[in-house]
Amino acid sequence: MALCLVTGATGYIGGRLVPELLEAGHRVRCMVRSPGRLRDLPWAGRTEIATADALDPEATRAAMEGVEVAYYLIHTMGGGKGFAGADREAARVFAAAAQAAGVRRIVYLGGLSGEGALSPHLRSRAEVARIFLDAPVPAVVLRAAVIIGSGSASFEMLRHLTERLPVMTTPRWVHSRTQPIAVRDVLRYLRAWADVPDEVNRAFDIGGPDVLTYGEMMHGYAAAAGLPPRLIIPVPLLSPWLSSHWVGLVTPVPASIARPLVEGLRNETVCREHDIARYVPDPPEGLIGFSLAVKLALQKIKEADVATRWTSASTPGAPSDPLPSDPDWAGGSLYIDRRTLTSDVAPEALWRVIEGIGGENGWYSLPTAWKLRGVLDRAVGGVGLRRGRRDPRRLRVGDANDFWRVEEIEPGRLLRLRAEMLVPGVAWLELGVRTEDGRTVYEQRAIFHPHGLFGHLYWWCLVPFHRVIFGRMPANLAAAASRPS
Repeated sequence: MALCLVTGATGYIGGRLVPELLEAGHRVRCMVRSPGRLRDLPWAGRTEIATADALDPEATRAAMEGVEVAYYLIHTMGGGKGFAGADREAARVFAAAAQAAGVRRIVYLGGLSGEGALSPHLRSRAEVARIFLDAPVPAVVLRAAVIIGSGSASFEMLRHLTERLPVMTTPRWVHSRTQPIAVRDVLRYLRAWADVPDEVNRAFDIGGPDVLTYGEMMHGYAAAAGLPPRLIIPVPLLSPWLSSHWVGLVTPVPASIARPLVEGLRNETVCREHDIARYVPDPPEGLIGFSLAVKLALQKIKEADVATRWTSASTPGAPSDPLPSDPDWAGGSLYIDRRTLTSDVAPEALWRVIEGIGGENGWYSLPTAWKLRGVLDRAVGGVGLRRGRRDPRRLRVGDANDFWRVEEIEPGRLLRLRAEMLVPGVAWLELGVRTEDGRTVYEQRAIFHPHGLFGHLYWWCLVPFHRVIFGRMPANLAAAASRPS
């Protein structure tokens, strides 16, 4: 079987493709910048791990050694002004490394674009596709529109808009036709190209059997979810910029992620061919339709069996930022708010509460204050609190937890969260459990590494609030742990 390289293995699609390839009998090497984020994934021990940044030619070339099929699943969604240039350079580095290593095929998942002026993100996807198709190594480009699956950004946007707004005024793009595809069919296509023997160098449009407007998808979601019919009133005045902020207010998807999704819906995105069936035949039961795809996604959410989410791919802090375990002088000042509490609560019970913190369970101190902090974060373009958790009881390294990211977890002992809210610095929250003289000791540290003068001012302005918010957490966590489970 082939040795397959998967980039983006910590992301939504890559994190689901790896176990599919392993199940098919292939060997898999994951190319990641932060190997620690793969540590707690159930399939990580069955893969090879290569540490490399896609912009690093030497490291990428080393990661390609012995690879037959290389999957390029790197996408910039919430990037800044220079995202297109970074995408272009990373694709060129990847293509050159594949040629030098003798890779047989590159597989790229891009975006399905319609006619007319493309959004900046769709233009970038098309440019990356062209770089691969023009490179010496044969490439297969799969172009998809809206992907329907538990945890995808497109699905979360559709889901929350429909569930939270029984009556809604909507932009003109709700009338644009699109061809959604179930994530299971996307993975089936991706997996199949590890086995197709033919030398193929072209792009394929991939989509499900239904062609719908976004408004029809909202109605279809409501029907599949057992909700009353929704009243949709289109208005012509909402620009993509305004629409993205409106989506950011109503759904867990922040405006920075919503904007490229919205911009991609302005034009009709319908498959112009189905030539892929010559190489990857449709299953006997046919491709998964929109209604069934929604029901399958909702079932996964109900069972808390969401393997990956759109939040999986969020970018952590810069590697140059110090860890909270570094000396205070490493990279500058560290401000620390430290709390401890000794109690007779069983350490196992306290750990269960700690590992379940966030999401529906909240943060055990002044819920209104936490919600206000989330609202303020979203108002300035941050992720806010609405991302929630992947699993209500278990955490693993790399999981998003409201506006935090799990940076380290030592079961029964330590949970370290790194802030992904917009702050002038880098922030962590550590929650720990240990025993001393037969009693349980809870240890809590809020740590902040300021950037510039504003970072220092930010910390000192919030000190009074920290005293109240962080001060109440230890006793409230212990009280929750002492209640019968």
